[in-house]
Amino acid sequence: MAKLEGKVAVITGGTSGMALATARLFVEEGAYVFITGRRQEQLDKAINEIGKNVTGVQGDAGNLADLDRLFDTVKKEKGHFDILFASAGIGDLNTPLVAATEKYFDDLFAVNVRGTFFTAQKALPLLRDGGSIILNTSIANVMGQPGASVYSASKAAVRSFARTWTNELKDRKIRVNALSPGAIGDTGSFEHIPAEMQSFIISQTPVGRLGLSREIATTALFLASDDSSFVTGSEISVDGGMAQV
Repeated sequence: MAKLEGKVAVITGGTSGMALATARLFVEEGAYVFITGRRQEQLDKAINEIGKNVTGVQGDAGNLADLDRLFDTVKKEKGHFDILFASAGIGDLNTPLVAATEKYFDDLFAVNVRGTFFTAQKALPLLRDGGSIILNTSIANVMGQPGASVYSASKAAVRSFARTWTNELKDRKIRVNALSPGAIGDTGSFEHIPAEMQSFIISQTPVGRLGLSREIATTALFLASDDSSFVTGSEISVDGGMAQV
């Protein structure tokens, strides 16, 4: 039997990379999936790639009105859902302290922190008891990489949410976990990284290669399914060992 048979999932930022791979896998495992994206053209393309059992809702995770529209759509079409993968996020690893502007800081925190917080808050009335919340963090939240202070701080905040919400939602038996990707090569964030930088990153990764979006998706599937029924409040790093040794 498929691991998510009969389940309904919401995946924010689900039009590319890790989140799109997760949406495809969830559907393969029996779920109906709602995905969001900021650009309608990319959203339509993702829906076509997934092929079935999917609804796309255009919107920005940092915009509360867009989040209201997302969950209104879920309520009208399904009435409830079981899995939230709060995956939407922005940022880079090359904006040092002296160069970060107020707008850069505010824009990044608006999506990564504010957006994640209110996505979860607005999801709760429709999220079934016993459901699963997966928060997309990053190994940057435990590393001190120069140029990544704002991004890393935003992801550390998301990791903190997983701990606090685990206790806040335990009476509803809703599990909350953080999924922390490392260097995932088949994502947009790596498209413009010079080859020498990619080689350096690989040299710092014990498994000796970049990760794949599918490897994030299979971990998200574990956290979404009953396979992880005794896992909550945790952070699972999918990084080839980069931040672990």
